[in-house]
Amino acid sequence: MFPHQFSCDIAPVLRQSGISAAFLAVYGLRNADNDAAFQLLKEQVEQRRLGEISRESLKSDAMLAGFRRLHEVIGVSNKRNIAAPESLQDFLLRTGHLPHINLLVDIYNLISAQTSLSLGAHDLRKITGGVHLRITDGSEHFIPLGADEAKVVRAGEYAYIDDAGDILCRLEVRQAEKTKITMDTTDAFFIVQGNAATTADYIRAATRQLIELLLRFCGGREEVLLMP
Repeated sequence: MFPHQFSCDIAPVLRQSGISAAFLAVYGLRNADNDAAFQLLKEQVEQRRLGEISRESLKSDAMLAGFRRLHEVIGVSNKRNIAAPESLQDFLLRTGHLPHINLLVDIYNLISAQTSLSLGAHDLRKITGGVHLRITDGSEHFIPLGADEAKVVRAGEYAYIDDAGDILCRLEVRQAEKTKITMDTTDAFFIVQGNAATTADYIRAATRQLIELLLRFCGGREEVLLMP
């Protein structure tokens, strides 16, 4: 069960823009630095993905283009605000591997790199109240992941925001320090987000894959909160 009363939703105006997502919670997770069996799987997927993508394919990928169009609609720079799945695949092309953070984060990053969907996770016990994907009004508080100071987020963007007015993820670009996944995280809130180029079936399939890998390598039990 949730450690507090919890709700999660997507503002109608953002649904109309084409944003769709699955939300789930997983309880009783066992995070780790890494896992030998997962590392083998990760390397296999990396090599397969390297054979499938190129600089040109990332530019033409319909899913990634969908995130760029979302940014254009709200007036944010795509040069300064690259969607996380595009950043991940660019990193893969440049280095030959995906970044290593910890087992739980590496699992959802692997699926993001495979699908071009935006995946994220937040420590459930650090979320205040519920989570709402909505348009910002400029009053929100945001400390980006890895930062020490708050950054200004202008009105008119979209973000995942909790009931304290704290941004947990700005666009699908940058997560927050407040709810970052650590080695001590046992309960987490997961997001699998697409855009106008995404079918509901595609998000559902990615969500099933996420659940399978999480339970296989980190244990726990899942609760689906929202499904397109």
